[in-house]
Amino acid sequence: MSAPNVVILGVGNVLMSDEGVGVHTVTALEQGWDFPVGVRCVDGGTSTNELLGDLEDLDHLIVIDAVAAGLEPGGMVRLEGSAVPAAFTTKLSPHQVGIADLLATLTFMGRAPKHVVLLGVEPKRLTLDMELSSTVAARVPQLCAQVVDELGKLGLGPTSRHSLPA
Repeated sequence: MSAPNVVILGVGNVLMSDEGVGVHTVTALEQGWDFPVGVRCVDGGTSTNELLGDLEDLDHLIVIDAVAAGLEPGGMVRLEGSAVPAAFTTKLSPHQVGIADLLATLTFMGRAPKHVVLLGVEPKRLTLDMELSSTVAARVPQLCAQVVDELGKLGLGPTSRHSLPA
């Protein structure tokens, strides 16, 4: 039996403050965890069609992004399956149009991920700034924990690089 094919995709524009939360979260995951064979972190930035090869025929896709869900800033959302493309109908930026189109293209080609989960956070600030707002930055560890939990449900829990205090 071959290893599962799983991608953790962080998307967003790191130049627009909270819009970059997905990329910041993937960076935190890569720095803090060792992932089992078959699990990859991908910094999707604002790319869209360039990601086609990375996302074809996946068993599981976990997308992390800023999502306009009408929540209080820092509010978190988890969507899966067919609810994921619908989450991008209220666009924060052009890349979100691309992600919805990319998932549609993969479906049309018969190469869509078998299971898709979106972990999102409501942005507080979308201004030209490379730093996350403190509200959204405080959610990055929670997003990381959610990803670890999602992988654990698949029997693919990563190993933390941080030792626990004695």
